[in-house]
Amino acid sequence: MPRKVFFSFHYKNDIRRVVQVRNSGVIRAGDETQPFMDKAEWEKLKRSSHNAIENWIEKQLKGTSVTVVLIGSDTYSRAWVKHEIKRSYELKKGMFGIYIHNIKDPQNGVSRKGKNPFDHWYIEENGRKKYFSEIYPTYDWVSDNGYNNMHKWIEKAAKVAGR
Repeated sequence: MPRKVFFSFHYKNDIRRVVQVRNSGVIRAGDETQPFMDKAEWEKLKRSSHNAIENWIEKQLKGTSVTVVLIGSDTYSRAWVKHEIKRSYELKKGMFGIYIHNIKDPQNGVSRKGKNPFDHWYIEENGRKKYFSEIYPTYDWVSDNGYNNMHKWIEKAAKVAGR
């Protein structure tokens, strides 16, 4: 049974890389993945209220078992990506990241590797900070062969989360 997956990413910088992941055949038509907004829809949502964006994210997260953070050069600093990671943790979703900087954007080529957005969050464990980057794995779409392995990563994350 296919998993319902939420993708978190920086729209402006990475949408063309994200589309390549989405269209790679790993996630096939009919699978229950979050729909993509086109640029006009995203710009309209961004101009609306903070609450409207939060509600849209909540709606997209509903019924998902895994959040996949697609990590580009500036994903680390994006407020809504931080929010989506935090909410996914609170909702006990499986999570992992995929570096997408090596995927060639048709207009801009490859990009620089960004920081791990899981470094923003931590839990206290045995009197020390345990960062999400120690809990949630990250992969590289190109060097870790995401095309052939993403379905395994999704399943592993779901099982780790008890889903």
